[in-house]
Amino acid sequence: MAHVVIIMGSQSDEPTIAPCAEILRELGVPFVMTVSSAHRTPERTEALVAQEEAAGARVFICAAGMAAHLAGSVAARTLRPVIGIPVTGSALGGMDALLSTVQMPPGFPVATMALDKAGARNAAWLAAQILALEDAALADRLAAARRKMREAVISAGEEMRRNYA
Repeated sequence: MAHVVIIMGSQSDEPTIAPCAEILRELGVPFVMTVSSAHRTPERTEALVAQEEAAGARVFICAAGMAAHLAGSVAARTLRPVIGIPVTGSALGGMDALLSTVQMPPGFPVATMALDKAGARNAAWLAAQILALEDAALADRLAAARRKMREAVISAGEEMRRNYA
């Protein structure tokens, strides 16, 4: 059973969204990743949300560029948390996707991340934090990962201090 469902609007988004999958994998969070389009395959998107929700999905992560209606389309079809990753894909440098993802009507929220790989990483972290509310073992893994990040910063600072002393 996948706890997190990652849906990309296009297969070409996979290299941008891959860091999301990597972090979920490292944290031991079950997930599936697929492609569906709010515009090209709206019926597939609707069926996918229903199918994955029935199978136990707890969080949806949606990545799309340009008009970026995928996250909103999914949010309209589920009460589960939806996290949106706007993807750079037009002459507007991703601003179109960012604004389309963040501007949702009341009652249909999408937790909107930063553009591209930075957003993909934080989408994984946020999904894991949501799941950790009911999973103490995952909460422990998240805390350990944060300790590791802190230790890496401290170590880098000490090394830099030694190198420039």
